[in-house]
Amino acid sequence: MAAPGALNSLADVAGLSVGCAGDERVLTGVTVIVPDERAVCGVDVRGGGPGTRETDALAPENLVDAIDALVLSGGSVYGLAAADGVVAEMGAAGRGFGLVDLPGVPRSPVVPAAILYDLANGGDKAWGDGPPYAALGRSAYAARARAVPLGNAGAGLGAKAGALKGGQGSASIVGADGVTVAALACVNCWGSPTMPNNRAFWAHPFEIGAEFGAVKPSADARFDAEDWGGAKFNAAPRANTTIACVATDVALTPAEAKRVAQMASAGFARAIRPVFAPFDGDVVFALSTACKTPAEPRALSIARIGALAADCLARAVARGVYEARSVGAHQAWRDLP
Repeated sequence: MAAPGALNSLADVAGLSVGCAGDERVLTGVTVIVPDERAVCGVDVRGGGPGTRETDALAPENLVDAIDALVLSGGSVYGLAAADGVVAEMGAAGRGFGLVDLPGVPRSPVVPAAILYDLANGGDKAWGDGPPYAALGRSAYAARARAVPLGNAGAGLGAKAGALKGGQGSASIVGADGVTVAALACVNCWGSPTMPNNRAFWAHPFEIGAEFGAVKPSADARFDAEDWGGAKFNAAPRANTTIACVATDVALTPAEAKRVAQMASAGFARAIRPVFAPFDGDVVFALSTACKTPAEPRALSIARIGALAADCLARAVARGVYEARSVGAHQAWRDLP
């Protein structure tokens, strides 16, 4: 049977490392996902208020067919600068895209990014003309390893999930044939990850073992269709977003990676209610490290990977909230009565 990988995280996908950096005073952070070799990437943008960088370059009809790294960041528009730090480090190491190698001409690292809004979370944002994100991007890149910290880490450090403290979550699944699919999510959603008046996660049907508490809804649980429970009902524009990466070791084309990203977005809908609101910036990237080529028919393989990615993403969202710790007035799930 399929089961989580050894780490139950994005790091179970061969050829990927993850680095995280954060500033507890500012209450913000950055997550950097780095493939060992340039990797095919697709993207699906579902939220109504996204903040992204280089997503247009990922369209299958465009020139760039692979990326060098991926950045998820707090900080709203300021956080997009985290990719500048990663680009500088990678460029200095000679990594990146080059149509033609010319003496003295640096390669151009392709580093798409997405951001979430954590500017109003109580951290000290009085940075004047010196936001910390380029430096945090460099630090996260330098910290990359075959591991994924959960909860108050990376871009999830200052996140809030509905009425609860949000965080960074990850999950994986390995098929009987060794195919690996995994997800990482930084959860700052407007909607609620838990059922109204209940500690049970919406994602509970997809939980494996007790990876996010094994709390089931009561047998008589009922709710009004317009009861949004622990959502941020008085939402501020751009104050919400869940940004994520799903990945597989199966070789994908750019068009196939986009289809996987589109299918994976269903994981958000399984774990958050409401989702994809006008003021959410929900984005899912899909990466392929191309370590395996399955024997099954191509279209069937893509359908399978997309379905597994959606399940992993739902689990990753719940794990991010489950592993978070309370910060100030932002109460964590584990501290609920």
